[in-house]
Amino acid sequence: QVQLVESGGGLVQAGGSLRLSCAASGRTFYSYNMGWFRQPPGKEREIVAGISRSGGSTYYAASAKGRFTISRDNAQNTVYLQMNSLKPEDTAVYYCAADAGSYAVRINSREYAYWGQGTQVTVSS
Repeated sequence: QVQLVESGGGLVQAGGSLRLSCAASGRTFYSYNMGWFRQPPGKEREIVAGISRSGGSTYYAASAKGRFTISRDNAQNTVYLQMNSLKPEDTAVYYCAADAGSYAVRINSREYAYWGQGTQVTVSS
């Protein structure tokens, strides 16, 4: 089991940057693929990016490609999401999640067993 705590959200102007962090408890962080998801107001939760256990494989949603970067530090039990060139449509609650059930990075939120509480990102125009 792993517990996840996100941080780094906030209010930023369009074109700005934020770096989200997700700190995991426990000694088995390295055994989980990790994902960042977001849920805009009134919409369903969607994947933003995912990263494999070793960090060697990543996935990005089309909306995130070229602007966001997911990374992880297994020694620090932390996964990051660097977000650049932010747009108002990036406004959402951002969640990190852990998936122990697959070798490959999965994009369906139902596959992720563990979730953080979320952090709000608001991008003003």
